[in-house]
Amino acid sequence: MFEFLALITNKHYWKLHSYIIKFIFIIYGIKVGKNFYCEGVPKLKIRGKAKNIVIGDNVNFLGNIDLRNRENGKIVICDSVSIDSDTRFVSANDTILTIGEGTGIGPFCVFNCGVSVSIGKNCLISGHIYIQSSEHGFDKGKLIKEQNHSYGEIIIGDDCWLAAEVMIAKNVKLGSGCVVGAKSFLRNIEYEDNSIITGTPSKKIGERK
Repeated sequence: MFEFLALITNKHYWKLHSYIIKFIFIIYGIKVGKNFYCEGVPKLKIRGKAKNIVIGDNVNFLGNIDLRNRENGKIVICDSVSIDSDTRFVSANDTILTIGEGTGIGPFCVFNCGVSVSIGKNCLISGHIYIQSSEHGFDKGKLIKEQNHSYGEIIIGDDCWLAAEVMIAKNVKLGSGCVVGAKSFLRNIEYEDNSIITGTPSKKIGERK
């Protein structure tokens, strides 16, 4: 229905729609900056504090975005971030999930944060990216789903490009300017600025010139 209204109004409907979504967010207690734009109906699963979700100025939601927090988890989407459809953000415990200014995120991405995750400024995050800063224990003799998690921060510097279907697990640090090839898997590793990275498990294959 929303897409039909946008179609017959040459997308002008989305401006009214965005004001309504912003108003609903504010009623919940979510902080929203100027010029918020939304082309969908966000899903909210707030089990923590709504005020811990902060959306900056000139942020674009280009579809149905899923925002979840629990305990004291925080989600901070900085100014001029663009997020494509069906992307999920989860922040738990005392985690801060930060999406830096000017970053663009493709569709069908998941940011699942049991400990803090920081995405730098002006990054390109392609579609079907999975970023997970926690993992289950898997000792024998006990159901995996009943075991405790282990955690490790993920830090991605400014001006990084993650190509499609990259997975980043706990304890990863990428310097600014890094490029990660499609379908790569990163875990327990650090790369310096301007590294070109690919593979499962990942390895550095060069540097930006």
